[in-house]
Amino acid sequence: MSKPRICIIGTGLIGGSLALALKQANYCAEIIGAGRTEATLKKAVELGVIDRYHVTMEKAVAEADIVVVAVPLGSMHAVFRDIVAGLKDSAIVTDAGSAKQSVIMDAAKSLAGHFEQFVPGHPIAGTERSGVSAAFKELYQKRRVILTPTEKTSPQAVEQITAMWQAAGAEVECMSAEHHDLVLAGTSHLPHLLAFGLVDCLNNLEDVGEVFRFAAGGFRDFTRIASSDPVMWRDICLSNKEAVMAMMRRYRDEMDSMYHSLEAGDGEALKEIFERAKKVRDDFCG
Repeated sequence: MSKPRICIIGTGLIGGSLALALKQANYCAEIIGAGRTEATLKKAVELGVIDRYHVTMEKAVAEADIVVVAVPLGSMHAVFRDIVAGLKDSAIVTDAGSAKQSVIMDAAKSLAGHFEQFVPGHPIAGTERSGVSAAFKELYQKRRVILTPTEKTSPQAVEQITAMWQAAGAEVECMSAEHHDLVLAGTSHLPHLLAFGLVDCLNNLEDVGEVFRFAAGGFRDFTRIASSDPVMWRDICLSNKEAVMAMMRRYRDEMDSMYHSLEAGDGEALKEIFERAKKVRDDFCG
């Protein structure tokens, strides 16, 4: 089987790192880039992330066997709409969005007869950095990628996208879009909200300068992800609104319980919570 030609729309950390990993694996014949600004695409060529680019989405995908859409969730619908007329009949489309139900709805509306060739995906990898300069080829090594095919998704398309991510070093799993969105709301989306919220909360204190001057490593570790792209995380939260709100309610209940234990001076209750959490965290990391 000949090597596929791949078009990556959005050559930032996620799309750019995939391109570099696939190049290292000698997986594809060529990588074509597309995106919002030509300056970014020129930079991607200079850095060896992509081989060439088109500023017009329809032209960018015209020769591609696989199209990877790695743009913010708020831009997915527009990208699907812009590429559909240029897709080859055999082309497979996949994405890297962090919320799957919203992306599937966007694809169903915009990809029309090509929807069966759409494989929804989400690489569970990233850093707080963004942009093509942040891309690196090791990002997906031994990291999970979740695929959430629909009942209409071609099994052959799923197999090819699975092979692509495996070539990049990832471990691929499949689950329903609904389950994915609930799991990620708790393990990714809620933690980002907490980090953003804590930093904003402390920033609103009168003696904010003193607070941040004496912040130690724990604060840096906990709030590292508050340096992530605000636009991307706004789109993620809105796209997965119901699941995120459900997790926020659960977390609020937990905080209320801890608040009341603290208010009552119930050290035993606090210790039990801390011990449970420590065991789960140690088991996860161990």
